[in-house]
Amino acid sequence: MEKKIERKNYRTLERLVRGFANHRRIQIMEVLQKEPEMSVDEITELLNINYKTAADHLRRLAIAGLVLKKSDSVSIRHRLTPRAEYVLKFLRTLE
Repeated sequence: MEKKIERKNYRTLERLVRGFANHRRIQIMEVLQKEPEMSVDEITELLNINYKTAADHLRRLAIAGLVLKKSDSVSIRHRLTPRAEYVLKFLRTLE
């Protein structure tokens, strides 16, 4: 039983690491740290990237539990989770 729990924890960690294991996703997290509650359109304009690419990166960040999506009357707003803040702090220690 204990081995199954450990394996599950490893898979959870893998999902988290894969969520931010891309330079563009790290860049998006840094943008959201400075400017919370951004739409995909705002992120694509700021980073000069394709809408579909940005939307896919945000989807992957959300799956990893690093970004929360909130709907307002016009668009979907994105913000970092506390876990994402920890990830960014960790990444800065690696620089």
